[in-house]
Amino acid sequence: MIVLGAILLIIGFVTGISILWTIGVILVVIGLVLWLLGAVGHAVGGRKHYY
Repeated sequence: MIVLGAILLIIGFVTGISILWTIGVILVVIGLVLWLLGAVGHAVGGRKHYY
């Protein structure tokens, strides 16, 4: 999710399409939250680790 969000951020910045920029930011934030929850040991979606 983090990689997809970063790609959308770059594409949105280069092309000037604001909806891609917004979706990219949302995906990066969700990806970071899931990564942090998995890193501290909380189960995410029934899984101990989020990959």
